[in-house]
Amino acid sequence: MARRKKGNPVHGWVNFDKPLGMTSTQAVGKVRWLYQAQKAGHGGTLDPLATGILPIALGEATKTMPYLVEARKTYEVEIKWGERTDTLDAEGAVVAVSDVRPTGQQIADILPSFMGEISQIPPKFSAIKIDGKRAYDLARAGEEPEMKPRLVQIDGLEVLDVHNDTAILRVDCGKGTYIRSLARDMAFALGTEGSVKTLRRTRVGPFAEDASFSLDALEDLRHKARAMEALLPLSTALDDIPVLAVNENERFDLKQGRAIVLHPSAFASLKAVFHSQIKGPRIIGGQDASRMVLATFEDAEIALCEARAGRLSPKRVFNL
Repeated sequence: MARRKKGNPVHGWVNFDKPLGMTSTQAVGKVRWLYQAQKAGHGGTLDPLATGILPIALGEATKTMPYLVEARKTYEVEIKWGERTDTLDAEGAVVAVSDVRPTGQQIADILPSFMGEISQIPPKFSAIKIDGKRAYDLARAGEEPEMKPRLVQIDGLEVLDVHNDTAILRVDCGKGTYIRSLARDMAFALGTEGSVKTLRRTRVGPFAEDASFSLDALEDLRHKARAMEALLPLSTALDDIPVLAVNENERFDLKQGRAIVLHPSAFASLKAVFHSQIKGPRIIGGQDASRMVLATFEDAEIALCEARAGRLSPKRVFNL
């Protein structure tokens, strides 16, 4: 007899507003406990000193996490000029200082040079692995890990406010972007030093700040037996994936892991969508997801499938 899984079969996403000081792992554990869910995960790590959007997947929604890791993100960062710390944020020790304080116009003038695809050296206090070890573990042990530059995408930069020692900017960026490195590099470009004073993530793909839930709000809903009101469908993370409704026989075949033959008109429609949405391969979780389709039956998610050669082959089946 199969062992019964602990917890409840809860499936979906929680748009969690992570508080200051909580790790992403702690956030997942707390939300999982609130829902008594069998399994949980998150859609993109957020540092303990950062607040804001940390989408948390419960149950079968964990199968869609790779799609959210690839999503565009928005941050509001407060940069403190004149000081650079070893961690590049408020937690670290000051390692360099400068008397230079840039004006709002000087900051605005350098923004174009940080737009588009740029090269960035990650902070040594980061979770990047070097020879199997986390960079932050090596740094804390007194070593100097070699941080290699990587290409990241910056889609938008806007100055929101400027004071004598600080400036607040909005950053729209792709995966793998380190806002701490951006603050350091912008300070260098301005002839000064700089570190992140505060950082808040306001968007991760379709998950936005104005529709998020704080820990207090989730606990209040749970006490009122209304926690399910904060649960979003697992397809929320797949908002840019084409959806195809299937019939009951096709649903059965997909659930069994069998491919189905698409009607020529349906396949032609999907090809047109693929052509309009994606230019070149879309790599998610190390695999080409350029032809992925979400199959549904009576508005319920059935499987993530690949559409090729007139067939729909299930790649991720949802046990809902």
